[in-house]
Amino acid sequence: MTTTPAEAAGPKAAPSSPPRTPVEASRDRSVARQPGRRAVDRARPRMEIRNRQTAGLTFRADQWAAKKAGAQATATVRAWGYAHLDEPELDAAVRRLVQAAVADGGKRISVHLADQDDHILAVALSHVAGAAPGEDAVLTELAALRTVVSCGSDVAPDGRRVWALLDAAPRAPRARPSGPATAGPDAAV
Repeated sequence: MTTTPAEAAGPKAAPSSPPRTPVEASRDRSVARQPGRRAVDRARPRMEIRNRQTAGLTFRADQWAAKKAGAQATATVRAWGYAHLDEPELDAAVRRLVQAAVADGGKRISVHLADQDDHILAVALSHVAGAAPGEDAVLTELAALRTVVSCGSDVAPDGRRVWALLDAAPRAPRARPSGPATAGPDAAV
């Protein structure tokens, strides 16, 4: 009995991944054929928000976007039932986020809101591919707000993201200082 070279190699192992279907192959080729476009990078990190209330708001990038975004974001979060939320702080934070996104020079911006465990996440996306990282003044202004827990900025392929995490939990009442009483108008001298 003679063996052929294919039989001598042993049993054929199953492929480690399924063969590409004609649809996948044609889709990849159509993207690759288009001039000026890169193939889709499916491994890029994306921001994902799961298992919580979310809202996405889109605005034209103009001088009124910040005011509109602040008002709509505050109304949206108010509808989520945060009774102890400092609404002027949320409005100020969203306005500053949007101003930073508008400064990138795109045609539109989007604001994304999410909540979890008495915290509100507000993210502004500029939708300007290749936008440069912003100045630290934006982050300094955001960090100065009393309810902002953390803030940051990063550049993604679809634009620059500027974000702030705000505390929406009820505030504990301020304790009075203990120790000797301070001299008041009725204190004996």
